[in-house]
Amino acid sequence: FKTHFSPCIYVCAKCGYELFSSRSKYAHSSPWPAFTETIHADSVAKRPEHNRPGAIKVSCGRCGNGLGHEFLNDGPNSSLKFIPKGEETSASQGQ
Repeated sequence: FKTHFSPCIYVCAKCGYELFSSRSKYAHSSPWPAFTETIHADSVAKRPEHNRPGAIKVSCGRCGNGLGHEFLNDGPNSSLKFIPKGEETSASQGQ
């Protein structure tokens, strides 16, 4: 489903619980589909993988069906920087 962007709802293959909307799906370099948010607050459950540091196991929030992994610190560094109000001029001058 990585390249599938038609309007739809992604549900758990085991129990049918609503997980993600195609509206929250985004393109990326991983071979797996990726989403910015779930449909329900409890659509997915996440827990650390003890034998894989930096990996979080993602499961259906209703039935526990395995959906894959989320990897921490995986991807490009942030392209944004926070500059407090009033400090804009010094930041733009590289100070």
